[in-house]
Amino acid sequence: MPSVDVVDETFLAVPPAVVAAEFAQPARWPRLWPDLRLEVVADRGDQGFRWTITGALVGSMEVWLEPVLDGTVLHYFLRADPAGPDGAPAPASWRRGVAEAARRQRAAKAIAFACKDRLEAGRAAGEPPPPQVVS
Repeated sequence: MPSVDVVDETFLAVPPAVVAAEFAQPARWPRLWPDLRLEVVADRGDQGFRWTITGALVGSMEVWLEPVLDGTVLHYFLRADPAGPDGAPAPASWRRGVAEAARRQRAAKAIAFACKDRLEAGRAAGEPPPPQVVS
C-alpha cells in the first residue's frame, strides 16, 4: 500500500469536456503540481486522465470526470510514495505518510475549488449553466 493515498471528489456545474480541457494541457501541470513530473498513461478525453508521476513522489495520479446531472464530479486519486535519493519509491513512515497525504488532500481540494470558481463563473445554485466554449 502506498504511503500517500488521496481520494477526493468535487462537483462542478459544467460539462465534463470543459473540466477535461483544464487538465489536457501539459503546460499547466507544473502550476498545478510543481514538485511532480507527469507522464500520461491514459488520455480518456472527456472522462479524464491517468498519469505516472515522479519527482517528490513516485506513483500514479488520476483525474476521472463523471457526468452527473448538469455537471461533472471531478474524482481525484493519488497513490504514491516519497522518492528516495535514487528517485525510486521510498515508503514513508506512517506519521510522515499521513502528514503528506493531508497536505496533498488540501492541495487537491484547492485545485478543484479553483477550477470550480473559474469554470462556473459565479453561477448561482439552481440557475442554468452559462453557455460554455471548449477550447
